[in-house]
Amino acid sequence: MKLPTKIIENVVNEISKLPGIGKKTALRLSLFLLKKDLEFSKNISKAIIDLKEKTTFCKVCHMICEDDNCSCQDDNSLINKKILCVVEDTPDALAIQNTNHYNGLFHVIGGLISPIDGIGPENLNIESLVKRVDEGEINEIIFALSPTLDGDTTSFYISKKLSKYNLKITTISRGIPIGGEIEYADEITLGKSISSRINYNLEQ
Repeated sequence: MKLPTKIIENVVNEISKLPGIGKKTALRLSLFLLKKDLEFSKNISKAIIDLKEKTTFCKVCHMICEDDNCSCQDDNSLINKKILCVVEDTPDALAIQNTNHYNGLFHVIGGLISPIDGIGPENLNIESLVKRVDEGEINEIIFALSPTLDGDTTSFYISKKLSKYNLKITTISRGIPIGGEIEYADEITLGKSISSRINYNLEQ
């Protein structure tokens, strides 16, 4: 792509590193920024720097939070701290929250067990999940992992790790299509899947 200046070329190259943005879209965004006043660009720059410097991952639930202030540790009477929903990543938890069908806790395991990709249980936040169950008042675990082979493998492994505890283990109903991703499910389907969750069968 032929560009008028080296500065625009550098901006296009950096913006195109974002997922889903090609060179043409990056050029349009660069020219848009060029037309806006300097304060607009400074605000975007500050927001990105704050994102990197002031957000972190909760040491308990591993959700994204600000300055270690996570809702999982709030004394919020509206949160049911006896139910814990296990998800792959923060966007999955946000998708479930937005359905308004769930008011419990979350635990982000940070991926799925996938031997082909070299991801084992030790690479995920599973031990911290076991610790939460061991130390807390949790009496139900909900598996809200994507219904793929890796998702089912991960659910099975975690259920085995938690089998010594007196827990009700459920999984979201298969309103989510096999092979689908939680993050991209529509809110109505996802909400009904949470509401009509079923007991998780350890013997598969």
